[in-house]
Amino acid sequence: MDVFIEDVCEMRLVAAPGLDIPVPTRLSYSPYDPYAVHFTFAAGTASAATWVFARELLALGVREPCGEGDVRIRPGRSPNGDIVSIALSAPGQEALFEGPLEDVRSWLARTCEEVPPGRESKFLDLEDELRDVLEEVG
Repeated sequence: MDVFIEDVCEMRLVAAPGLDIPVPTRLSYSPYDPYAVHFTFAAGTASAATWVFARELLALGVREPCGEGDVRIRPGRSPNGDIVSIALSAPGQEALFEGPLEDVRSWLARTCEEVPPGRESKFLDLEDELRDVLEEVG
């Protein structure tokens, strides 16, 4: 994936009330995948987990609680300032990450400058996508 807009911020994995673990997190966005944002959580030196979800969900979640199912996002406050909480779930697993709201908002604003909301379809090459799907099937 060609990444055009990328940043790193420190999210915190909330392991238990009062116990959190710093997790360097790479925020990635590409106009070639204009509806999605990619969050890569570096859980250790050799492992990382990437979650892909809708940019629109993140844009709403930095303003008000939103999401159902696998990804839920909400703004909040902590003793250290404004945060964004991202709750992720997969079968049998759940994780809650908290990070600096302003860092995420700033990065998100850069993605919107590159690809304005509502204009995402202009960046899709549907012919290439269809050709790739047909090659996989055929």
